[in-house]
Amino acid sequence: MVVPDEELKFDNMLMHIAQQHNGIEPLFDTFFGFLRRKTDFYTGAQKAMAETLVMSSFKKHLNVALKDKAAREESDQFEKPIPKAEPASIEEITTEGAKATPAPPAKPFVPTPQKEDLSKHVDETKLEEGEESEKGKLEPNAGNGGNYSNYSFTQTLEELEVKVPFDVNFKVKSKDCKVEIKEKSLSVGLKGHEPIVKGELYGKILTDEALWHLEDNAVVLSLEKFNKVEWWGTIIKGDEEISTKKVQPENSKLGDLDGENSFYGRENDVRSETESSR
Repeated sequence: MVVPDEELKFDNMLMHIAQQHNGIEPLFDTFFGFLRRKTDFYTGAQKAMAETLVMSSFKKHLNVALKDKAAREESDQFEKPIPKAEPASIEEITTEGAKATPAPPAKPFVPTPQKEDLSKHVDETKLEEGEESEKGKLEPNAGNGGNYSNYSFTQTLEELEVKVPFDVNFKVKSKDCKVEIKEKSLSVGLKGHEPIVKGELYGKILTDEALWHLEDNAVVLSLEKFNKVEWWGTIIKGDEEISTKKVQPENSKLGDLDGENSFYGRENDVRSETESSR
């Protein structure tokens, strides 16, 4: 990947500063301390957006880093000798900017979470007046989401984290995965196999902000909701829904639910500011 000269021009200065610190945490402390002492970043007109601005920049560079890593792994794979008995073919997948070779042969697999980890149905004897519609729904997990046999999810008002595990006899790499993320649908699986998760999403997401990575032989997706004042009942329409009336906001990363419009408004402000700077 070619890095723009504009991004490189401060490298020498920043490297010198970084070398004066013993680790990344002291470096961050120095930088944010500078913002506190020399700017109104925390207390000025944009103070409500400070954390959002930091996370927006973090996600931007995380996305680039993950794509670079996937490209390096792909390049390494292509440089390895290909056994004559099993000539490799190259197949394009639909995740943005990524290609991968077919996955190694694997035994038939089914995710196998422990039964005690699966979400249980709400106790109908404890439903309060006006909660009759919650009968038959699932209790939310500690992250205000649900645990299913093929995936689990947690959520805040703004974001979702979805974990799709693979029970296979080899270490899964990004090139083995087939992940399709669209505005209103999702498909996750291994190449050469039926998807583990596939279907219409419960709500609409912002595809430009979607990320995924591998963690302990599982695909972990970070998805940003289009509607930032709504709790999702599930990820895939048709799956059993959690009782959103049982959601505990303090368990999410966004504990302050006052001023619903402020979440949506701040996001629009950040996007408008980002687009105008391009």
